[in-house]
Amino acid sequence: MNKAQANSDWIEILARPLDVGRVSDMVADPAAGGIAVFIGTTRAETSSDGRELVALDYEAYEEMAVQQLHDLARRARAKWPVVRTVIVHRIGRVPLSEASVAIAVSAPHRGDAFEACRWLIDTLKAEAAIWKKEIWADGTSTWSGHDRRT
Repeated sequence: MNKAQANSDWIEILARPLDVGRVSDMVADPAAGGIAVFIGTTRAETSSDGRELVALDYEAYEEMAVQQLHDLARRARAKWPVVRTVIVHRIGRVPLSEASVAIAVSAPHRGDAFEACRWLIDTLKAEAAIWKKEIWADGTSTWSGHDRRT
């Protein structure tokens, strides 16, 4: 990734609601014929024992996570002709229906944009130092996803 590409990316961990309207604007570029956007939101669900989910709490080792997200953007560029990338993830409490992660990719062609966007969210979930805790209506909580590391 050259310096101009790195400067055209928006990669950040935020402790406030995500501006999802800004996401596709940030990857728009005359060289891009396709933009793919993924917005991950907190969905209502019921646990196997009948508890209702009310929110998710996200924690991150921020310095490491931001570095990992930049590395994901670099790796995506090595696989696809990515023009611009957005990877933003929220930390803290995320209520139902609100966005916790937004990923956008622009590329010359839609297929590359779709593939890169899907790869980015799947790899972020598997590798990034970001952890999710489920908050239930009865006041209990459970960690979800890959093992919580500190």
